[in-house]
Amino acid sequence: MSSLFVKVDDLSCSDVQALVTSHVSNMYDTTPRAFAFAMDVDALRSDDVSVWTVRGNDGALMGCGALKQLGNNSAEIKSMRTHSDHLRKGVAAKLLDHIIKVSRKRSYTKLSLETGTGEEFNAAIRLYEKYGFQKGGAFASYSESPYNQFYHLSL
Repeated sequence: MSSLFVKVDDLSCSDVQALVTSHVSNMYDTTPRAFAFAMDVDALRSDDVSVWTVRGNDGALMGCGALKQLGNNSAEIKSMRTHSDHLRKGVAAKLLDHIIKVSRKRSYTKLSLETGTGEEFNAAIRLYEKYGFQKGGAFASYSESPYNQFYHLSL
């Protein structure tokens, strides 16, 4: 297995843009648009969002993830996506571990995320729960619905 390298990303590479676009499209395919909150490339370029990519030692894009600052010493995990060619290789865990470490360095006290409720979200939910995230109420501008759920981690 190749080494995994996490780097800050400026979303300028076409492979990263394609992965984010695919992620957004998949969210719209699995969740009604009114309840799908995936950020597109332009939204991820916001000043309050940090984006990282994971690449193998061969330079292949393996995944991406983002962190959106919310205020009140909290942040939201956004756009966690593993490229379909690299599933079950530890990519999401590597990203999540990195995002948690960065959040602690930034002195955030809480990390939150919104995710879907369908079966296709179960692997991600298992990962979040493994890292200590607990299911909880809506946060920021989200509202609860049958199509989404919320997880939180105290840091």
